[in-house]
Amino acid sequence: MHRIWIVVIAMAFCSAPLFACAEAATQTTRGIEVTTQLPRDVRPSHYTIAVTPHASSLTFDGNVVITIDVLEPTDRIVLNAVGMRFSSASIRSTRNKRGYPAPRIDVDEATQTASFAFPHKLAIGSYLLTMEYTGTIGTQANGLFAIDYVTASGEKRALYTQFENSDARKFVPSWDEPNYKATFDLTATVPSAQMAVSNMPIREKTDLGDGMTRVSFATSPKMSTYLLFFGLGDFDRATAKSDGVEFGVITQKGLTSQAQFALDSAQTVLREYNDYFAVPYPLPKLDNIASPGSSQFFGAMENWGAIFTFERGLLIDPAISTEADRQRIFGTSAHEIAHQWFGDLVTMQWWDDLWLNEGFATWMAGRVTEKLHPDWKAELRAVAMHEYAMSLDAVTSTHPVVQHIETVEQASQAFDSITYSKGASVIGMLEGYVGADAWRDGVRRYMKKYAYSNTRSDDLWREVEAAAGKPILGVAHDFTLQPGVPMISVDSVVCKDGQSTVTLTQAEFTKDRPDKKPLRWRVPVIAKTIGGKPSSSLIEGGKGSIELPGCGPVLLNAGQSGYYRSAYPQAQFAAIRARFAELAPIDQLGLMGDTKALGMVGLQPATDILELIKATPADADGKVWQRVADTLTGIDSYYEGDKAQQRKFRAFATAVLRPVQAKLGWQARPGEGETVAILRNALIDAQGELGDADVIKEARRRYAGREKDPGLMPGALVQSILGIVARHADADTWSTLHAAAKSEKSAMMKDRLYRLLASTEDKALAQRALKLSLTDEPGVTNSAAMISSVSRLHPDMAFDFAVGHREKLESLIDTTSSSRYFPRLADQSLDSAMVGKLNAYADKFIAASSRRAAETAIADIEYRISIRNKRLPEINAWLKRQGR
Repeated sequence: MHRIWIVVIAMAFCSAPLFACAEAATQTTRGIEVTTQLPRDVRPSHYTIAVTPHASSLTFDGNVVITIDVLEPTDRIVLNAVGMRFSSASIRSTRNKRGYPAPRIDVDEATQTASFAFPHKLAIGSYLLTMEYTGTIGTQANGLFAIDYVTASGEKRALYTQFENSDARKFVPSWDEPNYKATFDLTATVPSAQMAVSNMPIREKTDLGDGMTRVSFATSPKMSTYLLFFGLGDFDRATAKSDGVEFGVITQKGLTSQAQFALDSAQTVLREYNDYFAVPYPLPKLDNIASPGSSQFFGAMENWGAIFTFERGLLIDPAISTEADRQRIFGTSAHEIAHQWFGDLVTMQWWDDLWLNEGFATWMAGRVTEKLHPDWKAELRAVAMHEYAMSLDAVTSTHPVVQHIETVEQASQAFDSITYSKGASVIGMLEGYVGADAWRDGVRRYMKKYAYSNTRSDDLWREVEAAAGKPILGVAHDFTLQPGVPMISVDSVVCKDGQSTVTLTQAEFTKDRPDKKPLRWRVPVIAKTIGGKPSSSLIEGGKGSIELPGCGPVLLNAGQSGYYRSAYPQAQFAAIRARFAELAPIDQLGLMGDTKALGMVGLQPATDILELIKATPADADGKVWQRVADTLTGIDSYYEGDKAQQRKFRAFATAVLRPVQAKLGWQARPGEGETVAILRNALIDAQGELGDADVIKEARRRYAGREKDPGLMPGALVQSILGIVARHADADTWSTLHAAAKSEKSAMMKDRLYRLLASTEDKALAQRALKLSLTDEPGVTNSAAMISSVSRLHPDMAFDFAVGHREKLESLIDTTSSSRYFPRLADQSLDSAMVGKLNAYADKFIAASSRRAAETAIADIEYRISIRNKRLPEINAWLKRQGR
């Protein structure tokens, strides 16, 4: 590993077409230390790649000619390569066409590099490095991989690529780091009957005879290696043209009817982003490729001009898809299209700043959803997003948004909720701090200045500061360069002459370090009295005050744009609770999240959240009732092993949910809103989890009568009914579901059925699912997913099984993922012995530098045990007082 000072090529403002501007970029020297795993004496500028995949044998032949610049005299060129066999390599000068003796080739699989040693030093200048090689087609979603899937006409195999974060090196020998941007020409020799797709449109097709065709794609823009894409299979393509861009959704044959919503959504989203960024989408086409199968660690990938998405995140099957699926598909598409700017056009220099890609894409997706579909209330979903981030951010294994990355494994682990959800939450908070228009103007400056370049976080902050005329660097650094969650507490409220003066203190919210000395943040706080207008203040140095119009209960984080926990004295909390129904839905959600979080760590009564649930009006927003359901099922999970007390809690929980669900019923009503449909499913699912006998009985009735009366299981209810039936299955029902999975001809439904087999409460049936998972029957992308499904109800069983079959299972999960996959199986455990098991597993199988997932799982287990031991007695006493 090397660290050096480099010159970064920054994009100057240019009135020419954007592609041309890349060539006209001016150089600015900035002292930036960029992590690298390669020497910096050679830099690529263009790749000419030719591949011939052999799908049946899971191999491919490759040839690449790389245009490189030798920046310092060297007798050795080192680049990234994994799993390749080189048959030849050569180099010649582009200036005088001079050839050189063939280099000695050394491949180091441990460092994922190939080196080419020359007998004499190459002088500074431009060269063409040519390599012939062969590689392997995998069966998991890394590098070039194959997906086998069922259709009505038999089994099929399709090929796709997935290169983020560091797997382009499995497809082409390359400088496989984000800071090494280059252009790409890709040619593939493929079966004539199949469709080949890449980032750019097809430039030329040549019939080679014998059923083979050579397909050449147009030259790509300058981009990082991880954004290159290639796909091949029996595909159909739905198309549309809008604003000079050709849009496509590519599916397995016969499924384009399920792609229309995604196709329509892509056009409206791209139009909105063109306006917001003020830099038009620069490619001539934008495809989204739907693949059967799944990965345990990602659902879609933002390859420039050729987004890859697993089918469940892109296609709408009316037989099983729900309104929640439709909204999730829109959100996924909006996220990946946002990456076409944040990540593809402008890319982080190194994985330290991954959040510049993922946090911004997450935030932009929420923003565009809120604008284009205001009835979906995306702003309410955002509260749940930052709740999840704060939960992860409050344990000792957390990390800053901007984190130091040294290894491929660490880069893989960086794709977590801190990067995505905390990143998006901090962006939303900073936008509110400087104003939406100033923020947008800063983003526009950033896009124009750094197009086709690489950046760090401070590059963005400088552009926003310049646009806003307001310093944000200090606040931005506090929330991105240090980990953790601020906690703002109301110390006192003094009301005089219709004005409330509120004194505030800042501490740190933590789930596992009560004695930790708190970090300090500069926190933009928005607050109001209930019924009053909001005011804002920047809290610095751990304390401050804010003046609010009106007198009455004080609500912190009004509008929920702030990334912090809010705490109140008990008298203040009681006053807010009494007027809970008056709060906006977004503030009801925020208060519920803070109340539960603080209650579970003992900073306020654990039963305060139950009091808020009791205060929730029957006509509260559907998202609020979804939060009620999620809270109740979450608390219920801590009662595992204590059936007597669990029955008492469930009696309370189902009594809360049953009237709301009964009002909605099981069948959709004409004209009902999308949020109603989503809430209906959420409440049915929650009551199924809570063991509501009536709901379980009704689900079984509908499942049993589905063949005689298909109306009993409309598409909107299929997932809920099957989920309840599978969860409470007996041996006969499990066998019926198993038979349905084996005979199913829809790849998406088949995958779902196998996962349902693994979601049963019955331990003996869960064991059968585990044994089934490692056979050839479910398919290689379902095996790990089935074990994960078992772990949600039987974490100890799933973890022990996975560790016992570790070597086989390693081949069934994405490469570099085992350090995350195995620990996550255990994180729902309530057995203290699991902590020892995880530590032993980590010591034996996980590098010391890659143990964050294991440490987080241990923290989660210890937190769950603490709740069971310390908070459930408090809740039990409360239930007794309620007459439960």
